[in-house]
Amino acid sequence: MVNAALRCYDLPRNLAVDLINLSENATYKVEDQSSGQRWALRVHRPGYHSRASISSEIAWLVDLRKQCVVITPVPVMGSDGEFIQVVSPASRREPHHVVLYEWETGAEPDVRKDLRRSFETLGRVTAKMHRHSKSWKRPLGFERLTWNFETALGATPHWGRWQEGMGVDAPRRALFGKTVELIRRRLNNYGQGPDRFGLIHCDLRLANLLVDVDQVKVIDFDDCGFSWFMYDAATPVSFYEHLPEVPDLVQHWLKGYKTVTAISQADEEEIPTFIMLRRLLLVAWIGSHHYTDLAKSMGTDYTSGTVGLCEAYIERFG
Repeated sequence: MVNAALRCYDLPRNLAVDLINLSENATYKVEDQSSGQRWALRVHRPGYHSRASISSEIAWLVDLRKQCVVITPVPVMGSDGEFIQVVSPASRREPHHVVLYEWETGAEPDVRKDLRRSFETLGRVTAKMHRHSKSWKRPLGFERLTWNFETALGATPHWGRWQEGMGVDAPRRALFGKTVELIRRRLNNYGQGPDRFGLIHCDLRLANLLVDVDQVKVIDFDDCGFSWFMYDAATPVSFYEHLPEVPDLVQHWLKGYKTVTAISQADEEEIPTFIMLRRLLLVAWIGSHHYTDLAKSMGTDYTSGTVGLCEAYIERFG
């Protein structure tokens, strides 16, 4: 499938291809062994995003870079002049959409190091992205998923049911359910007005950031869609929500955000709710994506670590 996809582009022949990530999609590093030039090839899994949705993702990340809001990946046109290519191998029932991007330099922030400066920079970058989102005239036919309560933890979840997470036994199901109900009530009160809900990245976790000297680059817009702006304050601590330094990192994120635009007290006070929502959403994701290396590395320990967070959240807001 990858070989068929690469033939859609005007690329050198002497290419080395390595799978670097398997999550919602498969991402490959493609390298010209003669020149050392590299690209990232994303093979989309069927049934998750439509062609219109992928095209909408590309439209936003291209304009973000064009307007100097943030450094984002640069998509590569195929030989037919299109960014999105379709590959239909004989051994597969469904065609796959593929997109090739120029390779971006940099490294994922290391959670074992002092991340306060990086979070302050990320806060500034996120605020600029939100400001762009609020004023950007989206192209006709723009289509992205909506990440609200129902599609995260409710009746129609995009990433599976939290009740089916790894290690969610009866006592945890009861505790998590109580937490989910509290989240629902708070978000209903918080609302989805245009100043609080719009087009955002939705997955600004450390793995989707590249630090290159003093720059923070944002990659992987695969989950970008419509959600609460403050949800982008929660995703950078994904999988590390339980660490004691998280409240301080959030304060540094806010410090950076406020250098670009003001933030209301209500927005700031609801960030713990979005962190809790994200944590339970990832419990669901791990359960429905148990075959991935990331899910395997987290497993039931992640669910166990969620218990204390739920208890603290209920004690604080219940």
